[in-house]
Amino acid sequence: MDNLQRFNSFEQFYPYYLGEHSNPACRRLHFVGTTLVIALLAYTIGSGKWLLLLAVPFAGYGFAWVGHFFFEKNRPATFSYPLYSLLGDFAMYRDMLLGKVSF
Repeated sequence: MDNLQRFNSFEQFYPYYLGEHSNPACRRLHFVGTTLVIALLAYTIGSGKWLLLLAVPFAGYGFAWVGHFFFEKNRPATFSYPLYSLLGDFAMYRDMLLGKVSF
């Protein structure tokens, strides 16, 4: 972990996170994965089918990692910054919905 950039706050991390998602196909795949995560969580809570929670990481990370490995050609930030990366994904999702980050 010595070669990693150090971030003291999410506000410092988020520009780095966006830089790691410069490819539109990668961002779109993140958006699809995050939408599936939200839908799965909502359905699970509404239906009480708690076993569906096991699918949440696959839905979110599956789409995101395809975006990184095949389009962005970089290592997902979640490997080095798991919490900030999760927060970054939802912040980027919000910013895409608001038009602050392009699809």
